[in-house]
Amino acid sequence: MNAETLSLRLQESFGTLAEITVTGPRRLICKIASDQLKSVVTRLRKEFHFTHLSTISALDLTDRFEILYHFADSELCLTVRTEISRETPEISTITSIIPGAILYERELQDLFGIKIKDIPDNRPLLLPDDWKEGNYPLRKDWTFQMPLETIPGDDHSEK
Repeated sequence: MNAETLSLRLQESFGTLAEITVTGPRRLICKIASDQLKSVVTRLRKEFHFTHLSTISALDLTDRFEILYHFADSELCLTVRTEISRETPEISTITSIIPGAILYERELQDLFGIKIKDIPDNRPLLLPDDWKEGNYPLRKDWTFQMPLETIPGDDHSEK
């Protein structure tokens, strides 16, 4: 099935729930409201057989976050895009539909501070255990502070 055919089928299935755009011969974008995420992903899996989630990525758009769920099959790539507010950055987990999403969702929590509702394991994934809470390195307002360099065994290093 090509992107145009899938686009028509998705539009028929989702109606006004989704805005479908074909961006290339094998690429589609499906833009949805964040509260529709679980139902759309469920339908993508059951009706359209999208079972492979390549990754989840996010963008800090300063006033809001955009979350992108990248699905693939042997013929097509489909990106589901949704936006959430910066004031209450939270979205539901999709691990009950796509279990492998948990690693990507934990990355969103660590790096963007996006709360994933009902995630089965919300422990930090990538950042060190002593990472300061509320410090999210992929947010635009994050600033890097160089740690004080110490040389092990050097009694004269700055403190």
